[in-house]
Amino acid sequence: MSHPFSSLSPDLVMSAVESLNVWPAGEPFALNSYENRVLMFRDDEGKNWIVKFYRPDRWSDMAIQEEHDFLQELADHQVPVVAPWRDQAGESLHYFKTYRFALFPHCPGQAPELDNPSHLFAMGELLGRLHKVSAKKAFQHRPRLEMVDGILDAQQRVLASNWMTPHQRRAYDRVIDKVHQHLTQHNVPASKMIRCHGDCHLGNVLGRDEQFTLVDFDDCLTAPAIQDIWMLLPTDDPQGWRSYLSEITEGYEETCSFPTEQMSLIEPLRSYRLIRHSAWLVSRWDDPAFPRAFPWLADSGYWDQHIRQLEQQCLQLEHPRWLA
Repeated sequence: MSHPFSSLSPDLVMSAVESLNVWPAGEPFALNSYENRVLMFRDDEGKNWIVKFYRPDRWSDMAIQEEHDFLQELADHQVPVVAPWRDQAGESLHYFKTYRFALFPHCPGQAPELDNPSHLFAMGELLGRLHKVSAKKAFQHRPRLEMVDGILDAQQRVLASNWMTPHQRRAYDRVIDKVHQHLTQHNVPASKMIRCHGDCHLGNVLGRDEQFTLVDFDDCLTAPAIQDIWMLLPTDDPQGWRSYLSEITEGYEETCSFPTEQMSLIEPLRSYRLIRHSAWLVSRWDDPAFPRAFPWLADSGYWDQHIRQLEQQCLQLEHPRWLA
């Protein structure tokens, strides 16, 4: 079966990079990436690069360009991000055959240690600097976070897959209805949303000591500021939330007022992510990379576990961890 990256051979990758007059010294090395295809290579001058091939038909050219321009704006304000390379004409989005791609300087480093208070402070400071800049303008072509509509769309995609038994489908529908009722109570007005990274988990933060850089803005969107913060807070240590949050808040408030009034959105956002994640896996199943990486998705036991997880999340919506 054909899929969006079926013709993306190593030779094509090399030819695409060379079309920009950048010369790989060897064959690019594929990195873990599923939505797009991301590879690393070293050029003939010894510099390491990341080349990213965008999934066809996911984002419009304007949405990708807006991501690139946002990154450049952040870099111009000394926010530690990796802006895409631009050619002599100032273009950052490039085309080769049926693919759109971009080059980024390689950013070395490791994820922060969230049990290290200085790392938490540094992460808070980084996000505060990000949000200070991002609040100055608005996206025109990137999506807006819509939790209620988003989970209904996810529900339809999951049920259309026909992977669940009739009993599982009924249980899934019931728990989605419960989550939906909670999320309708948490509509965020547009005036309270800003440009956000959107997927700020530890895998998208790299650095050493207390110097960190945010990478992979592929999911950047308009959202409440807490969207870039909640994934740094532990789910298995409710009592530890206060100490984690204290360090993050202290760093954040070096440049911005912390969005304390958005804390009630944490569990709704977590619920939204859980539901959307399964729907994303289902919708990408025709890409051979997904069955290889997530074989358990086709197992009935996975859906039993997913439904139980959502039922537990409903309890958290009623009694949030952060109030413990």
